[in-house]
Amino acid sequence: MDFLWFDFLGTPAWMWLTFIAIVITLLALDLGLLHKESREIGIRESFMLSAFYMSLGLAFGGWIWFQSGQQAGLEYLTGFVVEKSLAMDNIFVIAMIFGYFSIPRQYQHRVLLWGILGVIVLRGVMIAAGASIVENYHWVLYFFAAFLVFTGVKMLLTADHDYDVAANPVLKYLRRHLPVTETLREEHFFVREADKSGKLRTFVTPLFLALVMVELADVIFAVDSIPAIFAITTDPFIVYTSNIFAILGLRALYFALSALIHRFAYLKYALALVLIFIGSKIFVADMLGLAKIPPAVSLGVTLAILASGIVGSLWATRKAEKNVTKQVAQD
Repeated sequence: MDFLWFDFLGTPAWMWLTFIAIVITLLALDLGLLHKESREIGIRESFMLSAFYMSLGLAFGGWIWFQSGQQAGLEYLTGFVVEKSLAMDNIFVIAMIFGYFSIPRQYQHRVLLWGILGVIVLRGVMIAAGASIVENYHWVLYFFAAFLVFTGVKMLLTADHDYDVAANPVLKYLRRHLPVTETLREEHFFVREADKSGKLRTFVTPLFLALVMVELADVIFAVDSIPAIFAITTDPFIVYTSNIFAILGLRALYFALSALIHRFAYLKYALALVLIFIGSKIFVADMLGLAKIPPAVSLGVTLAILASGIVGSLWATRKAEKNVTKQVAQD
């Protein structure tokens, strides 16, 4: 059993195996027990699942704290909070994608589930590549930091602009080069049907196009989130586990928040400020002669910015919500 103590990317193999076992168990429960059939997930169930995944992610951070010390635990928690926050921004885009393709809620879970499976593999590849680059070229961290500041400023300036699904060049390419059914075929991504000439051929459905767009959206968000976590820590184990635990609850979080997106009017501004802070703290640490900003400070500032954005959003939209509720009651 000596291989369990083998050092893999700076962490004992048994800790990696523990993490992998937890993820496989969660996915098996999701695929084989909780959602074997396509159905609409209610807001109450979504909040319960979100609370479960968030509690599990935080508990895993406590386990890292116990096993590897306070600094590793705080770095994981900071990375988890940042990744979960950026995932909330991803929810806005996913909601627009589903709205554009008119995907019913009972089929949305299937797209999100397969999307998450792709994300787990994709993030693993990108993080492994990023860790290798950072290890050999430490100056890349400064490039990541500058990129985060640039992205944050750009997000501040464009926070009130909606994502235009129809204008996406990948979607235009797929529509030109793939046979696509006019409407959904229940929960199927591919179907065998006769074309206009009567010849039997394979078609893709709008549900498949939605899946591709969701995966593409994650690639775009990974370009922000992976530099953000590397600006917090370069430990591959903390980087990957905080990413995956934040993403595992994305499906449940989507169904919980998709109906309440209009209440988070200022969240994008808060996320932009988080990116600017995470990126700029590397340069601030250099100016102060520090190896890095203490993890507790990073976590505290990140939580304060996000809390301000969420509370401010809910406060600013409370009147509109009351008016909507009143109108519904009158109807």
